[in-house]
Amino acid sequence: MQCVKLPISVTVEINLLLVAVTALALVTRLYGIHFPKAVVFDEVYYGQFLSLYMKQVFFIDESGPPFGHMILAFGAYLGGFDGNFVWNRIGAEYTSNVPVWSLRIIPALAGSFCIPLAYLLVVELGYSHFSALGASALLLMENSMIVQSRFMLLESVLIFFLLLAVLSYLRFHKARNSSFKWLWLVICGVSCAYGIGVKYMGIFTYLLLLGLAAVHTWQLIGDRTLSHGKVVVQVLVRFLALVVLPVIMYLGFFYVHLTLLYRSGPHDQMMSSAFQASLEGGLARITQGQPLDVAFGSQVTLRTVSSKPVPCWLHSHKVNYPIRYENGRGSSHQQQVTCYPFKDVNNWWIIKDPGRQSLVVSSPPRPVRHGDIIQLLHGMTSRYLNTHDVAAPMSPHSQEVSGYIDFNVSMPAQNLWRVDVVNRESDREIWKTILSEVRLVHVNTSAVLKLSGASLPEWGFKQLEVVGDKIHKGYHQSGMWNVEEHRYGRSQEQKERELELKSPTHSDVNRNLTFMAKFLELQWKMLTVKNEESEHKYSSSPLEWISMDTNIAYWLHPSSNAQIQLIGNFVTWTIANLVLVVYCLLFLTYLLRRRRKVEDIPQDAWEQLVLAGVVCFGGWAVNYLPFFLMEKTLFLYHYLPALTFKILQIPIVIEHLYMHVLRSPAQQKAFGGVILAVLCSVYVSYHNLSPLTYGRPALMSDELAALRWRESWDILLRKP
Repeated sequence: MQCVKLPISVTVEINLLLVAVTALALVTRLYGIHFPKAVVFDEVYYGQFLSLYMKQVFFIDESGPPFGHMILAFGAYLGGFDGNFVWNRIGAEYTSNVPVWSLRIIPALAGSFCIPLAYLLVVELGYSHFSALGASALLLMENSMIVQSRFMLLESVLIFFLLLAVLSYLRFHKARNSSFKWLWLVICGVSCAYGIGVKYMGIFTYLLLLGLAAVHTWQLIGDRTLSHGKVVVQVLVRFLALVVLPVIMYLGFFYVHLTLLYRSGPHDQMMSSAFQASLEGGLARITQGQPLDVAFGSQVTLRTVSSKPVPCWLHSHKVNYPIRYENGRGSSHQQQVTCYPFKDVNNWWIIKDPGRQSLVVSSPPRPVRHGDIIQLLHGMTSRYLNTHDVAAPMSPHSQEVSGYIDFNVSMPAQNLWRVDVVNRESDREIWKTILSEVRLVHVNTSAVLKLSGASLPEWGFKQLEVVGDKIHKGYHQSGMWNVEEHRYGRSQEQKERELELKSPTHSDVNRNLTFMAKFLELQWKMLTVKNEESEHKYSSSPLEWISMDTNIAYWLHPSSNAQIQLIGNFVTWTIANLVLVVYCLLFLTYLLRRRRKVEDIPQDAWEQLVLAGVVCFGGWAVNYLPFFLMEKTLFLYHYLPALTFKILQIPIVIEHLYMHVLRSPAQQKAFGGVILAVLCSVYVSYHNLSPLTYGRPALMSDELAALRWRESWDILLRKP
């Protein structure tokens, strides 16, 4: 038996230009990222969530999905960070337990790899390697991109996934019979999911790619060379990779997020009682062992389902409404009923059967069901919850809600309420602790017990107004309540009952929410609950971004002129604006002339220009224009994804002008000289701004003043 040796050869192609720009990107982004060893701008924001992640404490960040925080937390985990640092101010020195390099390494790597991705993207659009090198060089020397990449921030990570998504889709679209064709489509779907998972801004580029894929799919459907079966399979695979896969991954981010963050935290009160009870500690500790079924005689606290303006509990105290309000209107002068945003013994109420005098739970308990008529007796003052045809103090179109006091006047008690279990599964659904969302409908007037959203004046201790709403439409959360704390009352006498209300509960009921229930609630809160927006010193409008009329001071040295500023490369921004206009003029000119059957450039060059416009001009537009519609505090760094696509367009338009517009060699030679001069200017601008990009060396005041190229730039100048 003879052994046959088979020669095996492996061919490896190395693009030295790509290797070079990648190496330079790593140097410019990674060099000295441990400096400064202090909190830099939004690190104070992301750091708070990072510490909560390290301690596995639940939180809500309404600005974006959790995947971005997971990426930063992964870097912190690799560095051994324990989460113990007080993120209370910009410029605070990091303690020895904070692994600064590990916290900043992932954004820095993502920012570095954006450079080779830009190179490959320009090549994939059909342009030369020189144009790709130009795009890489411009991004390499873009000061704003460098600053944003070197700290614990997420824009560089977002841009990395957006570029990877676009590149992988173009690779998929241009591949014919390659074995990697479908792999590129999957990478595109995964990258889109990651981009959206980092920041919601990623959805703009995702929608752009979906639109481009829809056009290409429509062309595929019209391809008569393909059988019906192949068309169906290809359309289905595209749908699975670009729609189904990102949705599954998005859900996966939240699954991991909710699995890791199982402990009670500072944002619990924004969530429903059922959600809070699923977390370890906090409400789960307080409510552990409560009876599940609400019964006649139950002692309960009633929490509004709505978290606007803040979560609060139905409350009363031994203070009456003023006889007359400031505007001269009169009141019932009965006991105040409010909604109080803190836990208090005056939040306890007793659910009473109107047909019986007993205030304790019978044996066996008689559960309260949907449609039952009840009375609500305030535990500490023994006043019945009442409403009548008297205008509410702050909402005169609604009825006043009070604790009824018999003043022996013609104002009889109207204290019967019908239980309406909103999320019931049957018409005789039992009222469940935490799980049931109920409306309390007044029997006499059909008014619904509701949180108006207004705050009472000083006489009401600034607590929130509760009203009887007679013109309610549908099921609004402000008119829905759930039982949060619950015990079965055993004391008939008032003194004994007061002691009982102050004691902890003690039974055992398990009420875990499903993942989908928790996801839907958390997602809804993230989309609807917004922090109060306040004007920031460095906030700006989208119009200011175009010409870089604004900057952001990221870090200032406490004693010297050393500082880090988010300022872009002025030359690059100016050229990018000019090229954007040139592209629009070129596109419109070609389009109109082709409509008149005049073809100035070949068909393949036209298609190449259109595709580049969809990716670059479209990428800029979808990542920029939506900010004009947003009612939130905006900063210059929000413009960086749009700026990236805008910069990619510069070498594309330049190559098109060189190849198809400038006809004579003399014109091309002169144009080449201009391009070389512009690149030198870009480098000079990058070099001059480097002290503000890297934070060192510290410049003298006159040197800093010389870098203030716009009057609107806020650069700190310390007097000697």
